[in-house]
Amino acid sequence: MDESIWEAARASRSWLDNANGTGQTELTCRILKLTEEAGEASAAWIGLLGQNPRKGVTHTREDVAAELADVAFTALVAIESLGLDAQTVLGACAAKVRSRLAS
Repeated sequence: MDESIWEAARASRSWLDNANGTGQTELTCRILKLTEEAGEASAAWIGLLGQNPRKGVTHTREDVAAELADVAFTALVAIESLGLDAQTVLGACAAKVRSRLAS
């Protein structure tokens, strides 16, 4: 991934730290934020499918992708907030997946 993504995740963590502190409640909120963002991705997918007859089709694939990107970025910020390097953690996850696929 582009280095600017990792820098943005670290800058976001720092901004949140300065604005909200770094206690357990704040960390909990950052982790719970993932659920909120995942819900928005789900809502966008439902909107793409037009599953709500009252609303019809309200979203595009691009909208869904943007919401999924919010989920991914929020996860990176949460990892950084745990005091870990998101790039290293995500790299280890990708390596684990690659090893499963090679089996």
